[in-house]
This record gives sequence, structure tokens and C-alpha cells, in this order.
Amino acid sequence: MIRPHILLVAAASAASALAYAAPASMLEASNPFAKPSTLPFNYPAWDKIKNEHFAPAFAEAMRQEALEIEAIANNKAAPTFENTIVAMERSGLLMNRVGAAFGTLKGSYTNDALQALDKELAPKLSAHNDAIRLNSKLYARIKTLYDKRSKLGLDAEGQYLIERYHTDFVRAGAQLSDADKQKLKEMNGQLAALSTQFAQNVLKEANASALVVDSRAELAGMPDKAIDAAALEAKKRGLDGKFVIPVVNTTQQAALSVLTNRATREKLLAASMARGSRGGEFDNREVVLKLAKLRAQRAVLLGYPNHAAYNLADQTAKDTKAVNQLLAEFAKPAVNNARKEAAEIQQAIDQEKGGFQAAAHDWAFYSDKVRAAKYAFDGNQLKPYFELNRVLVDGVFFAANKEFGISFKERKDLPAYNEDVRVFDVFDHDGKQLAIFTFDPYARPNKRGGAWANAWVPQSKLLGTKPVIANNLNIAKPAAGEPTLLTYDEVRTTFHEFGHALHGMFSDVKYPRFSGSRVPRDYVEFPSQVNEMWMTWPEVLANYAKHYQTGAPMPKELLDKVQASQQFNEGFRTTEYLAAALLDQAWHQLSPNQIPSDVLAFEAEALKKAGVDFALVPPRYRSTYFSHTFSGGYSAGYYGYLWAEKLDADTVNWFKENGGLTRKNGDHFRKTLLSRGGTIDAMQMYRNFSGRDAQVRPLLERRGLTGE
Repeated sequence: MIRPHILLVAAASAASALAYAAPASMLEASNPFAKPSTLPFNYPAWDKIKNEHFAPAFAEAMRQEALEIEAIANNKAAPTFENTIVAMERSGLLMNRVGAAFGTLKGSYTNDALQALDKELAPKLSAHNDAIRLNSKLYARIKTLYDKRSKLGLDAEGQYLIERYHTDFVRAGAQLSDADKQKLKEMNGQLAALSTQFAQNVLKEANASALVVDSRAELAGMPDKAIDAAALEAKKRGLDGKFVIPVVNTTQQAALSVLTNRATREKLLAASMARGSRGGEFDNREVVLKLAKLRAQRAVLLGYPNHAAYNLADQTAKDTKAVNQLLAEFAKPAVNNARKEAAEIQQAIDQEKGGFQAAAHDWAFYSDKVRAAKYAFDGNQLKPYFELNRVLVDGVFFAANKEFGISFKERKDLPAYNEDVRVFDVFDHDGKQLAIFTFDPYARPNKRGGAWANAWVPQSKLLGTKPVIANNLNIAKPAAGEPTLLTYDEVRTTFHEFGHALHGMFSDVKYPRFSGSRVPRDYVEFPSQVNEMWMTWPEVLANYAKHYQTGAPMPKELLDKVQASQQFNEGFRTTEYLAAALLDQAWHQLSPNQIPSDVLAFEAEALKKAGVDFALVPPRYRSTYFSHTFSGGYSAGYYGYLWAEKLDADTVNWFKENGGLTRKNGDHFRKTLLSRGGTIDAMQMYRNFSGRDAQVRPLLERRGLTGE
């Protein structure tokens, strides 16, 4: 949804209510959305929210917001900052309460009824938002204020808010003719429906594509408990006596690193890569083509050559040239590194007299053997030292306490949508409660893939709200009574997502439009990537990396090996990411008349043209299950992880140069950057923090791409 503010759950303060009165609610009092939550920090009342509450709540939310907007647009008084911009910031509170809850369940705990409603709602919500952004009278008021913004006596945040509103409305089509506005509305409705269809197909196809095998022998190499879990999964699906390995959202699958049966590895990767392109009701190829064409047509209607140009104009990258240059700069050295790694993998196969040429399904299995030979350890040696609760409490929370002085206390009294969700009060360095943090770590068949953070309640001084921030992961849940032992990458993801949480929890802005991570898409990953630094910081690692059975610390020699292998397999990791980022750009730099008819053929040609068509390293996501770009808000924006990593790597150097994990450094990072949300230009915010522009050299060195 394109909205001035999103997922806000709040009630105006008593003082604010004197200047602004929302329409009376027509919802039944028994509907939990009829009034703001009375739980601490407006925390959602999950124990009261049912499927049947959403449809009437959304209908009433659209009615209320439409009335609010009409009142602002038709106000006979001359436009002022208060009666136009601030009034809009106060509008749509019911919509945001409902949207926060629905979006959470849609991603984390969906069901057939919610999916059906999502399909029905997508075009309606699109039309509702278009009615706001394409309202000529409303835009005229915004334009009047924009033209004289420097003469209104506003502070910097207020003036920037007018600028952002003006940009938002222009980009949404406010300056189009009535005829073109109608075309745009039709396109947006279709795009909303198609994105929803794509997302639902990905989830259903992931479940349908699970690998089914007949015997334990085919799963040799997997721990016995993991094989037992596969048998249990098969039984749940009515396949008694068989074994089921579900597939996760990325192309690579965790089991590939341990399966000794090469045929099973080949079947598992093939099942993963075929998702959405193997025919049947969940095939996404036509959806991809329709999305790409409609996005291109919409971009042309809005005055841009293609969708990428449209999206990038409002990012820190600004244009396709800058993005293409960044990706091209990394492509050749990354693939060269990957080829060197492939040669080492082939050597390991030959030493075992394997008698075959390495393939993509062999990479994870043999790269672990190469690492074991090079550094005398493999990833499985680490897992006993990465127990989930220790990683979270003694790692993630510990680092945050050292850096910012914040502390955490788990509470059991607030409801959750699932028994696995944990809830924590977060206290600032002065002992005052700062936020509520929720943690949902485990994968479920009705939970979308990947890991993410979102704000159930964003912070806003205008609305008097404090943040409720959620983290979601997709870790395989062990059998009852068994510990949750994480892989190295899962530990990194836990630290990463908490970086997003910090961005939301430290938000200290007045207006909802700027709260937390409401920053450009290619900047939003920067704070979360910085937080990954503390995962291997000696003081932090020593505090959480302890054997789950004995409590013994990770041996220094193993820790030294971890540190020494930081750039191991970096060619593979960079290449698979770049392949996906380049695919994202390839689809979205097409003009309407360039849309192909064959998704897989276009994909192959695009990878070849970009120089990343290395069969042993398939893209991290193929087009037909690339949720980031076709349903997740990262269209023409997946490059943003690398773009943000440039800032991240430079920031890590800044911390090291200034004494590392200290309160002084953390407070500076918080004050100049994490607390500012989207209140100023993102790159200026970075310069305010570091005192200079970011350098690319630290990133090249991190990824082993300096050629030295």
C-alpha cells in the first residue's frame, strides 16, 4: 500500500483531540478494532482478534479515512500546515490498527480465510489509496504549502514533511490528467491483485514442492533427530512411512550441506529451483510477466522509461546508471572468486575419487569439506555453541546493552497469535520503558519464508505512541524437549533483524511519516547490517557462544578458525546475491514493449548478459519465487542490500577506529542516525554520523574482492 504512514496503532492524545476529531465508528463494540487496544503501548489484543473481525473493520476503516480525507480536501479555510499536513498525519488510525494486525497474520500465521480475504481486499485497498493520492483538491492544498514551505516558520522536520508529502503525491500520479488517473487506478488494482497472487503461490508452492523420499538411507548424513522430524512431517501429510524435507524460500537448502546421497541432493535442489515454473495451479510464470508489463506501463504513464527508473528516483541511488555500475563492479571479481572456489570443490571430489564433475547441488556439501580441510572445522562444529536463547539473550541483547545501555525483561501476560512468540519489555538506560519487542523464531507451513521486522506500533510524538517492534525468523523447530541449535547464518540473521528492531525502537520523531525505518529502501538495510558486526565481536561472542550441554565456552582454537574463515565461500555468496539483484534490475529496466514471453529463457539470457551465468552458483532467488521483488516491496530494489553494505562496512571501520563496542559510540550512532527515522536526507544523515561520505574500499576488502 502506498500511504502517508503505515501500520500505525494509536489514539490521539487528549490535547490533540481538541484540534482533530475522527468520524464516529460504526463497528460493533464486540469487534476488537472498534477502539484502540488498551494493552500497554497499544499492543494488539491477539486473544480477541478473529478472522471474521477483519472484513468489517477494513470496510469501516476505509469509510472513516475517506471521510477524514474529504474533510481535509474540502476545508474552506486556506491550507495551513496544521489543517492539511498534520491533519493527514492524524488520519487513518483505524486503518493502521487493522492493517498492522492483518499484515502480521498474513505473513506469520495465515490461513485459508485470511488468504481469501487478502485476495478480495488487495484491489479495494489499492483503489482506496488511489482515491487519496489522486484527490485533486487535496493535492492542490499540499502544492500550495510546498510552494511556500520556506516561509511557513516550520522547523526542519516540518518543512521536510511537506516536501515528502509533495513527492509522495507526485510519484503517485497526482499531476496526471483525469483520463490518465483512471488508467493508473486500473493498473494499481491489477498490480495489487497480482502481487497478492504471487505471494500466495510462493507459500503454497513451497509446501507442495517439499522433497518426499522413501527411506532413511536417502537422508544419510542428516542427524537422526532431523530424519525423525522428516518422518513426522510426512505423517502429518498423510504419507506414513515416508520422509518429507520442506523447502525454504531461498534457492539453496540447508540439508544440502549434510546429505551424503548425491541423488537426494540433486532432487532437493531441483525441487527448490523448479518452484513456480513446473506447471499447475501455483505456477508463477504468467504472474511474473503480467507484473513486469504492468509495472513498466505504469512507469511510462508516470513519465519514466521503466519501473526501475521510477523506483530509483526516490532512493539514495537515484538512477539505474548508479545501480548498474555498482552491480557490474562486483560481478566479475565475484564470479572469478566463485570459479576459484569451484576448483577447490572439484579437487575435493577428485581426492575422494568421486568420478563426477561438481554441480550446483554439490556445492554446499563439498564446500564444507574444503573448509574443514583449510581451517580444520565445519559448520556443524559451531551449532552446539549457538543455542537460540543464549544467542538472543546473551548475544543480541547483551550487545545492545553494552552499546546503548538498554535492557530487556521477558513477560508472559501479553497475548500472542502463536505459542512460539516471545514478548519482552525494553528499558532505556535511564530505566524508563522504551518499547515492547516480540520474537517469533520458528518456521511454520503458514508462515512466509525469510526473516523480517515490522512495527506493530510505530513511535510518534504527535500521536503519543511508543514502539512495538516484531522480529520474525524461519528456524526449523526441533522436537519437543530438544534444544534449538542455530547455524552460523541463522545467528547472523538473528543479529541482523534485531538491527531493524533497534531502528524502530530508537525512533524519536514527531510525525508518523518519518517513524523508525521509513527511509529509502536502499538505506533501510544499513542499520540491520551494522548490527551483524557484534555477532563475532570477541566480547559478545564469548558471552553467548557456550556449549548448550556443558556451558563450556567455544574453544579459542575454534573461535580463531571462525575468524580466519570469514571470507570463506565469499565468491559463492556474492555471486548468488548479485545474480538475484541483476535479475531484479533486468526485469524492471524493460520498457513495456520489451517484456518477453518466456520467463526462464529471459532469466538465462539476463544472467549471461550480466556475466553471472555460472551454473554451479544459481541465483539466490529465481524469478518465480523471488518474493522480495514481485510481492515484497523490493521491486528494482534488491540491490539495496549491497548498496547499504557499503555504508555498513564503512561504519564497522568507524566503530573499530573509535574504540569498538562502547556506550559513547552507541550513543552517537543512536543520536545521529537510529533515532532520526526519515526526518532528513538519508545520505546527509550518514554524513552527520560519520563526518564524511562512505568509502567502498572496506566493502571490497570484506568480500575479498580487492584482488590482493
